[in-house]
Amino acid sequence: MSTHRHLHRRYLLFALSFIALVVGLGLAESRGMPKAWIGYTFLGATVAVYAVIGILCRATDPAEYFVAGRRVPPLYNGMAAGADWMSAATFIGLVGTLYASGYAGLAYVLGWTGGFVLVALCIAPYLRRFGQFTIGDFLAERYESRTLRLVGASAAILVSFVYLVAQIYGVGLITTRLTGLGFEVGVFVGLGGVLVCSFLGGMRAVTWTQVAQYLIMILAYLVPVIWLSVKQTGWPLPQLVYGQQLHQLAERERELMHDPAELQVRAIHQQRADATGERLADVPKALADEQAKAAAHVAALKAQDAPLAQIQGAEKQRAALPRTAAEAEERWRREQATEAQLARPLSGLVPHTQPFAGNPDGSPAEQAQASESRRNFIALVLCLMVGTAGLPHLLTRYYTTASVATARQSVAWSLVFICLLYLTAPALAVMVKTEVFNGLVGTSFDQLPAWIRQWQRVDPALLSAVDLNGDGLLQLGELRLHPDLVMLVMPELGGLPYVISGMVAAGGLAAALSTADGLLLAISSALSHDLYYKTLNPEASRTRRVTLSKALLLAAALAAAAVASSRPADILAVVTAAFSIAGSTFFPALVAGVFWRRANRAGALAGMLTGLAVCVVYLLIAHPGLRAMVGLPGPVTLIWGIQPASAGLFGVPAGVLALAVVSLMTAAPGPRARELVDALRGRPAP
Repeated sequence: MSTHRHLHRRYLLFALSFIALVVGLGLAESRGMPKAWIGYTFLGATVAVYAVIGILCRATDPAEYFVAGRRVPPLYNGMAAGADWMSAATFIGLVGTLYASGYAGLAYVLGWTGGFVLVALCIAPYLRRFGQFTIGDFLAERYESRTLRLVGASAAILVSFVYLVAQIYGVGLITTRLTGLGFEVGVFVGLGGVLVCSFLGGMRAVTWTQVAQYLIMILAYLVPVIWLSVKQTGWPLPQLVYGQQLHQLAERERELMHDPAELQVRAIHQQRADATGERLADVPKALADEQAKAAAHVAALKAQDAPLAQIQGAEKQRAALPRTAAEAEERWRREQATEAQLARPLSGLVPHTQPFAGNPDGSPAEQAQASESRRNFIALVLCLMVGTAGLPHLLTRYYTTASVATARQSVAWSLVFICLLYLTAPALAVMVKTEVFNGLVGTSFDQLPAWIRQWQRVDPALLSAVDLNGDGLLQLGELRLHPDLVMLVMPELGGLPYVISGMVAAGGLAAALSTADGLLLAISSALSHDLYYKTLNPEASRTRRVTLSKALLLAAALAAAAVASSRPADILAVVTAAFSIAGSTFFPALVAGVFWRRANRAGALAGMLTGLAVCVVYLLIAHPGLRAMVGLPGPVTLIWGIQPASAGLFGVPAGVLALAVVSLMTAAPGPRARELVDALRGRPAP
């Protein structure tokens, strides 16, 4: 208990110190402190704290490095799991998704929360009773198969790497916001913050860093939403009062749907979508025409002896054209989809009080759309639930507790800490949307706030405002606000001091770094422990294993940063794909390994490979970017209208079916495997 009191005092002092830092910077801002200095202070101070924790908790013993010595108290393990869980996808992406999708975005809240229930009931306590290091350890021991260890390790690397790319992308966005550096530079600067924790101390350092990161991110999330709530409603509990804002928002949405200026802008977007559709009718010819037109324009400028800057701009535009017909088709289909969305009412945003897109009582097309959106809602909830229960970096966190009972308590604490954010996110989305619709829309272009121009310089695809109809006023259809930016621009959008923007960015950075740390450790553990130590060199010393894990961790971090710097997609879409892959691959084998004594090696292998293959194949055929990457021609192919993010809807049942059929058609597992199942479930052997 004295150790617990010591931890309580330390982290209370840390939280008070962070609050004091925010107050101090707020006073300095009021006295003229430059915004850039505020951003650098938040970045430097928080990363310095993480670095100090990483240095103090450095470890060379495998038990300390991989599972934090199995002595993390449940309260702090739950807090660390909450930080590990509330990644950039949750901190940055969730509010943006609720802003864009309204009711449909609640699928993420329901799916992720329900996933923790599955973890508590089906997996976490049994993994802790098993008591090794990785998911590969469990699969190899339960199914008596080295092959399953290799498959499990490979799948863990794939899932964790996809998830990691999204976190590093978020790190780049936030670092750019705090420092003003270019996105690519921001990715690698933020990467240093990831490495100072996980590289030195492994799970031990990551755990205690994640506790500090949770405190920062929850303060950074709650303070601005409470401030906005007081500003809009006069009440400091947004979770209880945002219903009145939702009513006002619905009225404003109806006004914007019929506003003449909005209708004019929507017509312009529809014209652009139609023009892009004409190019898609004959892609090779349209591409050749555009390339010839661009070349002729450059030649004409040179013949006229135009200014060098004008010639360079024309050459840059020509170089930016697609080089192949496949690339052109993929890009133009994306542009057509974007313009078609902006041509819809509210720029494609779903009315916030409308449960699903479409209309169950409308035309046949609207009824089909409503049915499809309901299917996607249910499919997404399912995929997020089973994906949560199959994420390697989350499940290995429950190896770090002292007992099975504390593992259960850890999951309960995780839900408590996560619910603080999940119950607030819907309220924040409504309040941000209210600020956009009532405060930003209708503003004169020459009076737009400076933060819009700043983000346009970072990436016009994330945020842009262009006067399409020439009336000098910003219409909703003229504003492109990417969901990934909603949380980061929220303080300035609401008229809050810049120090709050810096605090929100620091919270987002803490969320991204905490999850990136856990993912990097999961990848390096799979490589060094499962592939190297357990498969290639069982005689490796403890020091060699930990040293190799650190080297592999560094290599994985650099590879993820290189991929993230290409800006692959929005954060939540990438993360959701990782959930589908995790659920399809791991969930059937893990649950059957605990609850079905008849499940055997061949069945588990068939289930994992089948689930993974079905999920990945659907992602490839249903995602436009992936189709272009592998060279698949033509438009995307959707089964029952299910979006690629919910590919696990097909992968999980396929994996369960393959596991069950193959297990029943092959020999039963040996007595050792059956005894392990009985031991995991606390039953006496028959």
